[in-house]
Amino acid sequence: MHLFDTYVQKLKYMVLREVARHDYEGTLQDCYLDIPKLISPGPKSDLRCCIYKERAIVAERVKMAMGGDKSNKNVIEVIGIACDECPVSGYRVGPDCRGCIAHRCSSACPRDAITFDENHHAHINPDKCVNCGKCASVCPYSAIQSHVRPCERACKVKAISQGENHVASIDDSKCTACGACVYQCPFGAIQDKSFLLNAIKIIRESDHNRNYRVYAVVAPSVSSQFVHVKVGQVITALKELGFYSVVEAALGADMVAYKEAQELAEKGFLTSSCCPAFVSYIEKTFPKLKEHISHNLSPMAELGRFIKQTDPTAKVVFIGPCTAKKAEAQRETVKEHVDCVLTFEELQAWIDSRDLDLKQLPEGVMDNASFFGRIFARSGGLSEAVAQSLKEQEIDFAVNPAICDGIEECRLALLKKQKGVLKENFIEGMACLGGCIGGAGCLTHGPKDKGEVDKYGHEAYEKTIGDALAQCNCLSKK
Repeated sequence: MHLFDTYVQKLKYMVLREVARHDYEGTLQDCYLDIPKLISPGPKSDLRCCIYKERAIVAERVKMAMGGDKSNKNVIEVIGIACDECPVSGYRVGPDCRGCIAHRCSSACPRDAITFDENHHAHINPDKCVNCGKCASVCPYSAIQSHVRPCERACKVKAISQGENHVASIDDSKCTACGACVYQCPFGAIQDKSFLLNAIKIIRESDHNRNYRVYAVVAPSVSSQFVHVKVGQVITALKELGFYSVVEAALGADMVAYKEAQELAEKGFLTSSCCPAFVSYIEKTFPKLKEHISHNLSPMAELGRFIKQTDPTAKVVFIGPCTAKKAEAQRETVKEHVDCVLTFEELQAWIDSRDLDLKQLPEGVMDNASFFGRIFARSGGLSEAVAQSLKEQEIDFAVNPAICDGIEECRLALLKKQKGVLKENFIEGMACLGGCIGGAGCLTHGPKDKGEVDKYGHEAYEKTIGDALAQCNCLSKK
């Protein structure tokens, strides 16, 4: 049994699982007919007022599971037909309005948006209101409240607004593909595109042609995900799915920590390059600070490059908790190193589509990285790794990190740097709260135990960063 936070997440998983199953059975063309009936068998919908509407929505979910709108470059999309239940965002007057004669609310309103009925009860004209909040701040009864849609509240970069017919609209010029809106939408109307079929195709063609090998690169946050089984059993499942080898992305983190320490010492100030949503946020919101972004690739891309340099026949599939990695894999500087990106949600669906029982599988081994590479999965881990790398390389430089846990903390640090008042010399930016363990593609989204990441890291505590890199002969030359 799999534990999902919400039925929306379970629904997404069911669609992904059945799409993968149909693909293996060679009946992919039947997905749009079979899966909606499977999930809403009828005659009444358990989810909405109309079974036909629910089946139409499930058909759109099937489309997302098969890659979504190919013309839309954003990996996050709105399923318009599913986005019709949320109230319009804005300030509203509640029942606590006493009809007072002071009328502070209307006096504070800069747009004359507030009027009063025959009972002196205040009303706000949404066509005039600019959501400044001045009326709410002066109401003596706190009768005026701001009502914000869950997706808009979740999006800390303000990329979501109400479009035509009040359907959520994503501003691609602001969106960082972090996926926070995906999990927070109560109706599952916003989803990340799945590239699961791409991964299956890569595996299938490697089996048929045998002219290349497929490597799974697994994020260290796996330690906080499949808690009902051993990490080694997940490794075995990946081999059962057809992967030639499973490598931990934490080895790429060791590579990045080694190089980033050198770059930081050389430049004197740096912002990290590991979180693609954070990098995108700087590029779109603080473009003047782009020059300070580390020129190193992320651990995913760095390791993908190393694998392909070592094995020119290799195909690389990254598996982790991050929807923004799907967008990163489309970058010109990355796409040659990584062929496909999946989330842990998609991996679980893939495993179950093949009827693999994780609990019955023997434990495989994945022992590539150091403690410091593995703790990249949680907030603060990158800074610790950079400090350790400076020490191991005997570089005379003291890192003073601004550890930013979540995009709002990132914003504050970047604002300080832009104004010249930031005292720290290294910004570790993580868009998701808690770091990668809080990613949108996680199996569960409750508070994560960072201790699980450290526990996993301690299994490799005898290794230094240099040891991890020496075993694959990839130490950078100064």
